[in-house]
Amino acid sequence: MSIFSKIAAGEIPSYKCAETEEFYAFLDINPLVKGHTLCIPRREVDYIFDMEDDEIARFQVFAKKVACAIKAVFPCIKVGEAVLGLEVPHAHIHLVPMQSEKDMLFSNPKKQFTPEEMTEAAEKIRDAFSRLA
Repeated sequence: MSIFSKIAAGEIPSYKCAETEEFYAFLDINPLVKGHTLCIPRREVDYIFDMEDDEIARFQVFAKKVACAIKAVFPCIKVGEAVLGLEVPHAHIHLVPMQSEKDMLFSNPKKQFTPEEMTEAAEKIRDAFSRLA
C-alpha cells in the first residue's frame, strides 16, 4: 500500500482539501507555494496513463474543481497542473497557485508553513470545494 493510499484511507494524517468516493486531495507537505495541493485516485495506480479513459476523465474533472476552489481562496493568475509521478508510486496531480511560471519550478526551495497555516489553508480550500458541489 502506497503512502498516498494510506493518506486517503486516513491511516496517515493529511491536510484534506477535498474528497469524493473515487478521489482525494490534500496539501503537499513540501509545497512550492501556499495552497499547493495533490490530487490522487483512491484506487492505487502507479502511472496516471495506466488509468482507464473514463477514470482519468473523472480524475481531471475532480482536479479542475479542486483548482477552482484553490483559485477562489488563493488569489492567483492561474492554478498550474503538473503530473510528475516519480517520487511516489501512486498517480497524482500537483495543483499550484501561480503568480508566474516560476512558481511551477519543482527545483525551487520548498516553503514551510506552520501546522496552523496548513490547517487554515486546507479548510479554506475544502469550504470552497463544497460550495462548488
